[in-house]
Amino acid sequence: MSSLLEHINCERKKFSFFLNFGIYIIILFFIFPWIAFSEPYQRETPVVRAVRNISPAVVNISSEYEVQRRSFPFSGSSPESFFDYFFKDFFDPGFDRKYKRTSLGSGVIIDGEKGFILTNAHVIKSTGTITVLLNDEREFKAQIKGSDMDSDLAVLQIDTQQPLPSVSMGNSEDLMIGETVIAIGNPFGFSHTVTTGVISAVDRSIRTDEAVYHNFIQTDASINPGNSGGPLLNINGELIGINTAIYSKAQGIGFAIPINTAKRIVSDLIQYGEVFPVWTGIIVQELDPRLAAYMEIPENTLGVLVKNIEKSSPAQKTDILPEDVILSIGNRPVGSLQSYRSSLREFASGDKINIVLFRKGNRHQVSLVASLFPEDRAMDLSENLIGIRVEDLSFQNRSRYNIKIDKGVVINKVLENSYLFEIGVRPGDTILKFDEHVIENVGTYEKMIIKYRLKSSVVLLLQRGDTGYYITVRL
Repeated sequence: MSSLLEHINCERKKFSFFLNFGIYIIILFFIFPWIAFSEPYQRETPVVRAVRNISPAVVNISSEYEVQRRSFPFSGSSPESFFDYFFKDFFDPGFDRKYKRTSLGSGVIIDGEKGFILTNAHVIKSTGTITVLLNDEREFKAQIKGSDMDSDLAVLQIDTQQPLPSVSMGNSEDLMIGETVIAIGNPFGFSHTVTTGVISAVDRSIRTDEAVYHNFIQTDASINPGNSGGPLLNINGELIGINTAIYSKAQGIGFAIPINTAKRIVSDLIQYGEVFPVWTGIIVQELDPRLAAYMEIPENTLGVLVKNIEKSSPAQKTDILPEDVILSIGNRPVGSLQSYRSSLREFASGDKINIVLFRKGNRHQVSLVASLFPEDRAMDLSENLIGIRVEDLSFQNRSRYNIKIDKGVVINKVLENSYLFEIGVRPGDTILKFDEHVIENVGTYEKMIIKYRLKSSVVLLLQRGDTGYYITVRL
């Protein structure tokens, strides 16, 4: 019996040996060659393909402009000289020198046939000469087609005989938190630098020293000075935003202007050279808790209160009434005057605007068709907003008020209950600038009062005799 068991075990060992040997042979001759000679890991990722396709449409923008500073004896060539600072109170202001400054930024070609380039407004602000460098090293002088500092967007145009590569427009309304994005630009002068990241948040607001910007895309893709104006792409290589580096305190955070917001602004910049906010005819005010309680509006209701409806306006043709609370415009909730004004920026003349209202405990939805503010009502708007009416500098006005300047407008009426009247502004004072815009005549002034009517405040440069005054006026 023992010999039989030994024989069986021996046979089992032989069978196990040949079985294992057969498996090794199969692996050696059939599986190993397939592993050894199969294709390597696919290096051409969607990011690589997107960058390859879009890079020819990304441009380097350099702008050269002059700055004027007071210069003194013994000062160096630098405008930041120690001597300039030390002697600034001892020398006549006529010691002025002009210096050339250069700023760098990025842009993206949005129309290759017409040579339109989209970038940030602050990239080309105060510039004299703008040079655009393409990916293939071709260089062009560019003209400013239009610029809007409120949205920080500008459109340039270059003249080329051949069509240029351009980017495909995407959709920034369906962005997903966490989806991959690609930023291309020229940070610190290094051409065509690519960074990747994800969308961290949408509808962000950014407060800078100069303004508050709304509805930004936030990403962890690195965006630095020089990246400004460059494209933010989705994984398919579609343009979903314009990178901006306006927030200097950002560390590891990037921001971009959504392309859907940019599309409307770009259309106005190309057509008019500037952006005019749409007109609804709804005059609103902040809804604070005390006012809400007085009007028996439920606590924690976020919105803006309808104060009045302008005559013959788009809103007067609807069911909107004073004391209604506007809860949302389009798909965007409205919780403040700033968000209300920001929401209107996304619409153009002729667009249908859906508005959700709260009235006496119930929600109502209405819609209106936006239009442009009628120019023939601009002076009435000026009187309502800041309490003045103006005229051109005619010969009679110059003689009457002893005005010696050639450009500007003269104030011919000041309402007694206005802020300007309270601080001493009177008929005969002249307005030279409206914010950063030089006022040449009544036509220029009317355009500015229409354009900036939704701002919280404006700065006027007034002159009386030989003295000028900058005055901030709340609207």
